[in-house]
Amino acid sequence: MRPLRSFFMLLCLGIFGLLLGGCASTRLVDSDVQAFSQLQALPVPATYRFERLPSQQAYSAQQDKVEALAREALAKVGLVENPRAPNFSAQVYARTDRLLSPDYWYDPFWGGWGGWGGWGGWGSGFYGGISMRFPPPTEYRREVGLILRDIASGRVVYETHAQHDGVWSDDLPVFAAMFDAALQDFPMPPAGPRRINVEIPR
Repeated sequence: MRPLRSFFMLLCLGIFGLLLGGCASTRLVDSDVQAFSQLQALPVPATYRFERLPSQQAYSAQQDKVEALAREALAKVGLVENPRAPNFSAQVYARTDRLLSPDYWYDPFWGGWGGWGGWGGWGSGFYGGISMRFPPPTEYRREVGLILRDIASGRVVYETHAQHDGVWSDDLPVFAAMFDAALQDFPMPPAGPRRINVEIPR
């Protein structure tokens, strides 16, 4: 009866996980942030314009989306886009790297840590039953950054970067949360790296 009991335990755990996941309406984006500031306060008015590198100009459609997300985050900290009368220029970027699957992961039905063997590797479970080995989820490493320059002097007055590793494949909502994290405590962030959590809809 042990194989049958193992099967029903697995079935119950799967149903419980689905129910638990269905109840959650938000997800957490945890970003590692580091910012550097030369600002003590914002000028009045706190206006800016976007500046693009040649590589960003070459991919204008993608850069439009990144700047739209940064625009929302900048507005939350009091900065207003005004290309006709800016005090600052803003350069922003966002990128995603797809991480390779780890060589080892924990598979409880195989009794410990095992090597990645491809799709559908079948073998014996703890109780002599049958279990299937699934591949680990794909992970994504994302980074966003922003640089503010004082237009009058050309001096960089604010620089911030945020990095997040996760399994979600939808870039834009995650990038939005990361820009919010990168600009937290603007214009006078604490020194050193820190972890900032932002909740977004699931």
